[in-house]
Amino acid sequence: MKLFKERMKAGNPLVGTIVSMGLPMVSEMISRCGFDWLWIDMEHAPLSLNEVQGLLQSKAESCAGFVRVPFNDEVWIKRVLDLGADGIIVPQVKTASEASRAVAAAKYPPVGIRSVGLSRANSFGMNFAGYGDTANQDTLVFLQVEHKEAVDNIDAILGVPGIDAIIIGPYDLSGSFGKLGQIQDPEVQAAMSTVLSACKKQAVPVGIFTMLPEQGRECVERGYQLVATGVDSHFLWTAAKKAVQIVADSAVAAKV
Repeated sequence: MKLFKERMKAGNPLVGTIVSMGLPMVSEMISRCGFDWLWIDMEHAPLSLNEVQGLLQSKAESCAGFVRVPFNDEVWIKRVLDLGADGIIVPQVKTASEASRAVAAAKYPPVGIRSVGLSRANSFGMNFAGYGDTANQDTLVFLQVEHKEAVDNIDAILGVPGIDAIIIGPYDLSGSFGKLGQIQDPEVQAAMSTVLSACKKQAVPVGIFTMLPEQGRECVERGYQLVATGVDSHFLWTAAKKAVQIVADSAVAAKV
C-alpha cells in the first residue's frame, strides 16, 4: 500500500492491532475502526492460508494488511505475499544472515529469490506485468526483534538492505532474558531502548506490540512509530466480561 509506505516514511505514528480469528467479518469490522494496519497472525493463531486470504479481502482499503508468517521460511513468505498482503512480519530474526534470508524471500529476482506465479496479488494474472514491476518496491518487510541475541546484533541486522521496519516483541524478548512477561524489568527495558536508539540512528522505523492502549500511547510518546495495540480475541472477552460485571453489579445492588 503506497499511502501507508508514504506515511511511514514521513514519520507518522501508525496504529495497528493483531487479528487472530479467521472470520472475514472480524477484519471487516476492525479495519473500519480507524486502525492504520492489521497484523494478521499466522505464528500463534490457527489461521489457514484460505482464512488469511479472506481477512485480506474483507479489510477496508484504507487499512493496510500485514501477515506475520509462522517462521522465517521462503515458502511461507512466498505463499502469504501471493495472497495479496501488503507486507510480511517475520518473527524471531536474530542475525544479519536471517534478516537477509527474509528479505530475499520477499523480493523477486534479481533482488531476491521469490518465485513467480498466478495469484491474487497479481489479480490472478490479469495484472501480472504491473505487479511484477512494482512488487519489490511496494512490498514491505518488517522484522521482529524479540531475543537478546537480536539485540546484540541489531546494528548488523539494520545494515541489511531491504528492511522497512523493526518490530520489537516485548514478551518473547523478556523470555529470552529468563523473565517471561516481565516487560518492565530494567534489563528488558534497557534492551528495548537499545533497539529503539539503534533504529532511530539508522532512520529505520521501529514498532512494538502492546496489550493495552494506554501502553501504546506511551510507546508513541517514546518514539515508536508502528504501534500494534490489542488482539481481537482480547478485545472480545474483556468487553464481554465487563458487560457481565456491570449487569451483575446492578442486579446485586437492586437486591439491597
